[in-house]
Amino acid sequence: MAAKPGGGRAIGVKQARDERHLAGELRKERMALLRSMKLPVAVRESTSDVKLKDQAELNTQLAQLLSRGSPLVEALEVTGASVSNAMKPRALRMRDLVAGGASFADACDQVGGFDRVTVALYRAAERTGDLAGAAKQLAIAARRQLQVQGKAATLMIYPAILLTITTLAAAFLLTQILPKIGEALAAAGAQLPLFTRILLAIGTFLRDNLLPVLIGVTLVVGATIIFRKIVGAFIFGFMRKAPAIRHVVLAQESARFFSVMAALTRCGVPLADALGIASGAITHPEMREQLEKLRTRLIEGGVLRNLIDDVVALPITTRRLMIAAERAGDLQSAFDTLATDAMEEVETRSQRLIAMMEPAVIVFLFLVVGSVILGVMIPLLNLSSSVGMGG
Repeated sequence: MAAKPGGGRAIGVKQARDERHLAGELRKERMALLRSMKLPVAVRESTSDVKLKDQAELNTQLAQLLSRGSPLVEALEVTGASVSNAMKPRALRMRDLVAGGASFADACDQVGGFDRVTVALYRAAERTGDLAGAAKQLAIAARRQLQVQGKAATLMIYPAILLTITTLAAAFLLTQILPKIGEALAAAGAQLPLFTRILLAIGTFLRDNLLPVLIGVTLVVGATIIFRKIVGAFIFGFMRKAPAIRHVVLAQESARFFSVMAALTRCGVPLADALGIASGAITHPEMREQLEKLRTRLIEGGVLRNLIDDVVALPITTRRLMIAAERAGDLQSAFDTLATDAMEEVETRSQRLIAMMEPAVIVFLFLVVGSVILGVMIPLLNLSSSVGMGG
């Protein structure tokens, strides 16, 4: 809530690092801050970070304009008109800050939403005078990460859809079909087997308590959304250890790491600093710990080719390539090549994993739905046998 210059009050939502910065933003609009309240964490997290798609578009536009000699302020002006509506206010705010004398990296830091990798890369590029090259590398890295995320989403969505269909089909059979058949069989004097009686009891309970069950499911879904970080950490922890999935996860993390390293080293960031930034961009705990230990020993005076073998989370072929590249003094190209190779490995392993999941999900579908069908068929077969013998 803010006081307007002509009197009256205005109520709205703005992004700011803290209340002091919010008051400064409002003063530029000739308004005075009266009261502020932070949005819930879930809402802030969903709107605060710049999406990878927007980062890729922003950096692509900047790389094209700056490489053609456009001034930075003018490039930001043009970029602000071509990016998405969600990104436009940030781009225009960055233009105003740069026009006011701030560096581009400081402008990105002030508007918020950019990760430390992006800001560090911009800062290094401004020192070397190759901001266009940095923007191009960031655009490439963002698009690679989008591809990795797309593969991860495909792996999660495919079984989720099939499992949802299976659950709905089983629930319909349990709550609508099985109780009616069970009542008809009981009225006919059929002796129901234990398995059928158990399924019949479950179906009758779900049917008679449908509202409480739906409320419980809603609460579970809501709790999953609220505590999604904990749930996500548990899921990714399982994926990192599952035999078939862990290789895909490792390839995804490697692709992210080498993409960031390629972008940082091409802009002149020292290797130790680049390792510190890139290791923070991955979530694989074992790989991160080993890379941080490598960075510490590198700062203490170690040589990369003598230390890289300790990073056992990376495949031995990757380590040998890095050793050869370090000896040849061409780590930049090696990181770029490794990022491309990791992306290809993600593609290959994802296709193999989906091919493996298809029969597994079909078997699960048969076990769930087939069990319900068997629960119906067994008493029917017994009844028909009894009728045949009686005849």
